[in-house]
Amino acid sequence: MTPHPFTLLTNPRFQANEAYGEHRSTLLSASALARAQTVISTWPGYAVTRLCALPALARTAGVASIHYKDEGSRFGLGSFKGLGGAYAVARLLCRELGQRLKRNVNPADLQNDPVLRQACADITVTCATDGNHGRSVAWGAQMLGCRCVIYIHATVSEGRKDAIERYGAQVVRTSGNYDESVQQADRDAKANGWFVISDTSYPGYMDVPRDVMQGYQLMVHEAVCAQPQWPTHVFVQAGVGGFAAAVCAYFWERSAEQRPVFVVVEPERADCLLQSARAGEVTAVKGDLDTLMAGLACGEVSLLAWQILATGANAFCSIPDAAAVDTMRLLASPQGGDPVIVAGESAVAGLAAALLTAQDSAARSALGLGPDSRVLLFGSEGDTDPALYQQLVGRSAAQVLADGAAA
Repeated sequence: MTPHPFTLLTNPRFQANEAYGEHRSTLLSASALARAQTVISTWPGYAVTRLCALPALARTAGVASIHYKDEGSRFGLGSFKGLGGAYAVARLLCRELGQRLKRNVNPADLQNDPVLRQACADITVTCATDGNHGRSVAWGAQMLGCRCVIYIHATVSEGRKDAIERYGAQVVRTSGNYDESVQQADRDAKANGWFVISDTSYPGYMDVPRDVMQGYQLMVHEAVCAQPQWPTHVFVQAGVGGFAAAVCAYFWERSAEQRPVFVVVEPERADCLLQSARAGEVTAVKGDLDTLMAGLACGEVSLLAWQILATGANAFCSIPDAAAVDTMRLLASPQGGDPVIVAGESAVAGLAAALLTAQDSAARSALGLGPDSRVLLFGSEGDTDPALYQQLVGRSAAQVLADGAAA
């Protein structure tokens, strides 16, 4: 891994032995995860995604092990987002139809009950997206029979736009950045009686993002069940923070004393969580948020996520785009017998930060990285923008996999 400049901020508010607590249990909990697992595991195409051991890379980094949870095959959507957005659509439809029909509605009934299917057709869900969340919401809407309108901002690629449209959604491109598209989706939803399925929370809007985050925890549970040992370090990339908070909460709830060192990783041009940690309060990052890591190009922190990460994260790290590109190429052309992995630009930020900090003596010391460390990472997407992946890696995903099989 080529050295790149990065920023590492140890969290001044981190409390080593702070209990997870009743309040956080209302946000994310083992019982809510069990409900999500019951629903999601019945969907067509559900399968546990692979956890890849990377022993050669671990030796290079000077740690005991590196495990990478590869979400590129999730539901054929290419990312972990299939666990969150679609689950939130199901939960929203159950709540709304339950009120309209004066009956209890279970998620399993949505695909089989003709009365519910007809009622779903009168409901429209919407959200703003960099690509993957919108694809999940559109897929969930198509699966469950409701209408869908997705907002994308100015710099979202045509490839990501086309991928969303393939699931029957109407896609609206807005000017401005991601956070402005969130605001546009919210305004239009209020004007049209639509329901916002957002992965970010704000005052007065908490239930749906909580459902999104709870769906994400199934991925964490799968990874932990597949690991031979409890990890000592977890590096997780973040946009608004919901994904990172879901991972952090999973470990925190189960063991406040033995939870892994938890590092939140962001692009250097969209580091709202790092800046919030530095300021000691939620802080927005303005501007165009121009980063290759499109799924992480967010300038405003999810309030629900901050309730977990403000004191639950050990450190916050920001990295340049070049580090992400190097890591994509490293996974596509591994050394020492490690498996070939197709990873998109937003998938690799956690791994990039782990490798960069492992090369830096001060960072290693600050994070307690050493020869006994067991590092867990979540590869949140595959080549969700195939054209961009080929441009950055130099080969298509199919070529990468074919070369790996031939090696």
